[in-house]
Amino acid sequence: MATLPDIREEYAFLDADDRYRLLIDLGKALEPMPDALKTDATLVRGCSAAVWVYPTLREGGTLHFLADSNAAITKGIIALVLLTVQDRAADEILAADVEGTLAPFDLRNQLSSNRTQGIPNMIALIRETAARYAN
Repeated sequence: MATLPDIREEYAFLDADDRYRLLIDLGKALEPMPDALKTDATLVRGCSAAVWVYPTLREGGTLHFLADSNAAITKGIIALVLLTVQDRAADEILAADVEGTLAPFDLRNQLSSNRTQGIPNMIALIRETAARYAN
């Protein structure tokens, strides 16, 4: 998957339809999440589409997240969020300005409110997970 700065640069030059396609492509590139992990316990509340997030602690103390959605554009948004936190230490995740990092994508104005309403809940869940593992 491309880096967040590369994606941000490409996104800035695209029209609305191409931005949707880019998000869909990012979602398709997500690491597959086994269906067995898509449970009520991993479901992110408050999302219009179903979104699941499953954290794992990697050797070396970094957090790795598997995530999925039943909506293609939502999966792309998930991919953007994960690019800001994936395989980082819990303390780094807690210190990360995820919202600020995603601000240049202007998702709230580019997408319908239904598509973006769950983003804060997903970020909160990731932060709660990081807080459990923080030193």
